[in-house]
Amino acid sequence: MEKFNKFKWFLLTGFFSGLLPKAPGTWGSVVGIIIAYPIIKYFPNPNLTIMLLAILFSLIGYKLVNEYEDLGGIHDDKRIVIDEIAGILITVGLLGDLKHDTLIKLFLAFISFRILDIWKPSIIGKIDEKAPKGLGVMGDDIVAGAFGGILAGILYIGYLKIIS
Repeated sequence: MEKFNKFKWFLLTGFFSGLLPKAPGTWGSVVGIIIAYPIIKYFPNPNLTIMLLAILFSLIGYKLVNEYEDLGGIHDDKRIVIDEIAGILITVGLLGDLKHDTLIKLFLAFISFRILDIWKPSIIGKIDEKAPKGLGVMGDDIVAGAFGGILAGILYIGYLKIIS
């Protein structure tokens, strides 16, 4: 494989978080949460900003994964975690009013997304197994992110019922 551009590798590996020795997908998801938090705190419309950022990460990830695999890189290389960043951002972006109960919502988003990303139920697993190159690598996490947002919302409603 030709040497892959270091900046592109930096992006694909979630700012090198995917190079950590254990649970690279979890570390990539943590990076996504870290990216989301200041947006929630300082942007007037954090849900929209986070969703736009998720789209940006998805498009960049799709392009760079294709390029990486075309150069002979491993399909769905575990060190590549830009897909987890995009997925967790989708999960967070789908939650309502991020300015209220921020840390609880981020925790529920993290748990929901990781469960779906690891378990890969239904269509998530089918995309992961059958879609080629960047579409498969990014697609399963994008769908897991969408379902993760729904699951986190349901869990948040349950949380509100418990505390009330």
